Amino acid sequence: MTESTGRDAPPGKARRGRPPTTALNQKRILDTALALVEREGPDALTLRRLGAELGANHTAVLRHFSGKDEILLGLADRLVEEALDGFAPADDWRRTLETLARRMRAACLAHPQVALLSTTRVSRRAAEFRGADVVVGALRAAGFDERDAARYYRSLVDTALALSSYEAATAALDGRSREGDRMAWRREYLAVPPALHPHLAAVAPYLAEADDDDRFETTLGLLLDAIAARADAA
Repeated sequence: MTESTGRDAPPGKARRGRPPTTALNQKRILDTALALVEREGPDALTLRRLGAELGANHTAVLRHFSGKDEILLGLADRLVEEALDGFAPADDWRRTLETLARRMRAACLAHPQVALLSTTRVSRRAAEFRGADVVVGALRAAGFDERDAARYYRSLVDTALALSSYEAATAALDGRSREGDRMAWRREYLAVPPALHPHLAAVAPYLAEADDDDRFETTLGLLLDAIAARADAA
């Protein structure tokens, strides 16, 4: 029986207590990237830091993703995937769009730091394609032709994501800053002098009532009302 040498070790054998690089896959890398960003913020996401979190050399990550940007696209698609989990289109086109917009908002608020990084990106991946197909299908069911369905799809999705990203940015603030902004509607805005700002002073008591939920639902309703009106005209 010959003595075993390092050359006889099986491929991918762990060294220095690290898991073998063969244990890496895209799902595990994205899971780790998402957890890292949510814990420490967008600036923490670097290939070297991600490799350290995975217990692998950062070059091992590059066997699964071409670079950091592709990881960001994967995180963007992860949010859409979460929004679509368990979703089924309704019989009514408007209810379909309302439900999907609310689900996307919920996914962004569940992962505000990731939303800050990814809501402006076009992931061009499976979940995004599925979500796009649902939205376009609802718009076509409303009666729009292909050109208008494409236009309204872009406007609707960008508006919903912009609102969700804005809320995510607020959620990502430190507690003191967030509370200061929230209370401004109950303090500084209520104190504006009516002689200088008569219209603002008139509505100031109601500004604090327009919270995040109200603003999202109001904006979504206005946009869908406009789409419905154009659908009727078409």
